[in-house]
Amino acid sequence: MSIVKVIEVIGESEKDWNDAINTALTDAAKTVNNIVGIDIIGMSGTVENNKIVEYKANVKIAFVVKR
Repeated sequence: MSIVKVIEVIGESEKDWNDAINTALTDAAKTVNNIVGIDIIGMSGTVENNKIVEYKANVKIAFVVKR
């Protein structure tokens, strides 16, 4: 039986929401091993002059804890 831990992170991008999600996953993978899944909790953005200038993705990341 495995133990899975879940953390919540926010990825940011100036490109799009997919890039924000990938940024969250890539940055988390720098310090977390054995990632097995993600859940997109929400997406938001920062608007300036009627244009989205920053995309944010709130992501839960699940990983297996080694014993």
